[in-house]
Amino acid sequence: MTAIDMPDGRLFIGGRWEEGTGAEITSTFPADGSLNRTLRGAGRADGERAIERALRAQADPAWRGMKAHERARILHRIADGIEANADRIAHIQTRDTGKTLRETTALAASAAGTFRYTAAALETLDDALTVPRGDYLTMSVHEPLGLVAAITPWNSPIASDAQKVAPALAAGNAVLLKPASWSPLVALEFARIVEAAGLPAGLLSVLPGAGREIGNLLVEHPAVGKVSFTGGTSTGRMLARQAAEKLMPVSLELGGKSPTIVFADADLDLAIAGVLFGVFSSTGQSCIAGTRLFVQREIYDDFVARLVQATQALKVGDPFEAATQVAPMVHRDHRDSVAAMVDQARAEGAEVLCGGSAPEGLEAGAYYLPTILAGLSNSATICREEVFGPVLCVLPFEDEADVIAQGNDNSYGLACGIWTRDFPRAWRVARAITTGTVWINTYKQFSIATPFGGEKDAGIGREKGREGIRAHMAQKSVYLDLSGQPHPWARWP
Repeated sequence: MTAIDMPDGRLFIGGRWEEGTGAEITSTFPADGSLNRTLRGAGRADGERAIERALRAQADPAWRGMKAHERARILHRIADGIEANADRIAHIQTRDTGKTLRETTALAASAAGTFRYTAAALETLDDALTVPRGDYLTMSVHEPLGLVAAITPWNSPIASDAQKVAPALAAGNAVLLKPASWSPLVALEFARIVEAAGLPAGLLSVLPGAGREIGNLLVEHPAVGKVSFTGGTSTGRMLARQAAEKLMPVSLELGGKSPTIVFADADLDLAIAGVLFGVFSSTGQSCIAGTRLFVQREIYDDFVARLVQATQALKVGDPFEAATQVAPMVHRDHRDSVAAMVDQARAEGAEVLCGGSAPEGLEAGAYYLPTILAGLSNSATICREEVFGPVLCVLPFEDEADVIAQGNDNSYGLACGIWTRDFPRAWRVARAITTGTVWINTYKQFSIATPFGGEKDAGIGREKGREGIRAHMAQKSVYLDLSGQPHPWARWP
C-alpha cells in the first residue's frame, strides 16, 4: 500500500468530506520514515462547523427518537463494514502506527466486535419501573446527552475509536471524534465505513488536529455534553479542570505503571510468557503494560535470568513480517524520549540486563530493543513514571504483604498481573491491589463486555460493558399520577 492508496486526507466534518483548515499533519511509516500522507488537520472553524451540524443531526427526531433495535441495525452495519475492510484497516494502521500487522488485524476484529456487542446490548437495555411510595407510577428513563467528544490516542486507534463511538451512538448522541495527530489515517478510513453503513449525516465527525486548538474547542464548547478521553495523565487533569467549569461529565482513561507479580509457586513458563506479552507486545506502547515486575526473592535470580534469555530471543523487525514480535515505536521523537528515560535510569544506578539501545541495522526506523533494568528500588524515577515503551523494571519482594505495599506504592492504578498456583492468595492480592483490572495467570486479555478503567492517576470512569451505553446518557425520573385528585395541600376546589 503506497501513499496513493491511503485515505485522501480530507476530513469528515459533519457528514461532508472537506479539506481541513488547521496545521499540516504528516503521517509517516515508523519502520523507515517513508511518507504515508500529508494533510491539513482540523482548525477551529472546522470544529465549529462539525458542532453545528452535529446539533442539527442529533436533534432530528429521526435519530433522537429512533427505536433501539433500529439504531442497533446501523451499528451492526458498521461492524459488517469493518469486517469487510479489515485487511485494509490493518494495513493502514500498521503504516500509520508501526504496529505489527498481526496486532492491527486483531484490533480491526476487536473494533467490529465492539459494535456488534454494543448493538446487542442496546436492544436489551431496559429502563425501569421504580417502586412507588404513593398513588402514582414512577419510571427511570435514560436519554441522550446530545454531543459527545471522543479524544483517542495514537497507540490503538481503530479499537479506541470503536470503544468510544459505538456506545455514544447507541445512546443516541452525535460524536465528534478527535484522533491523535501521529495516527490520523485509520479514523478517516473508519469514517468512510460509518458513512457507507448509513449513519445519518452529521452524527459523526473525524477531526484530527492540535489539542490546543481543536481539542480545547471540543472540551470548552457549551454544546458538548461529555468528553471521553484516553491519553496522558497531565492532559487528562487539564481536561478535568475544563470540564469542571461546565459541570460536564468526563471519562478519563490515563496512564499506568502496572505491577506484575510472580510468586515462587507460579508456573514459571506461563509467567515468563505472560510477562513478555504484558510489557513488550505493542512495543510497550500500552497504558496497561506491566512495566514493574515483582519476583519473589527465592526465585528471583533464576526467573530473571530466564526472562532475559527469552527477551533477547524476541524478533525485532518489519511490522509486516509475520515473525516480528517487536515493531518500531510510533515516532522517532517518542523513541528518543524512551531512550532518554533509560539513560536517566542508568545514571540513577540501573543495571541494564538486556536492550537499552536501538538495534543495529534498523537505523531508518523508530526502533528500540526490549529492555530489562535491575538494581533499582521501587522509588526510582523510572519505576514511578510511565515510559510507554519496551522497558521493564524487575524488583524482588519478600512476601504477600511486601508486594502489596510495593505494588500500591505508585500514583497509578490501572492494571495488575498475578502469577501463582494458590487461588486464595491470588484472590487476596487481587482485592488488595488498588487498580481497575487484575489478571491472574494471564495478561492483556480483554472483553468488550467487561468494564475497563483506572484508579488514582490512571483516570476516572469506566468504559465497555452494558453500562458503557448508560455512561453516555442522562437519567430522568418520571412520575405519573394515578389518583386523579388535586393535591390536598391546595385545598381546591
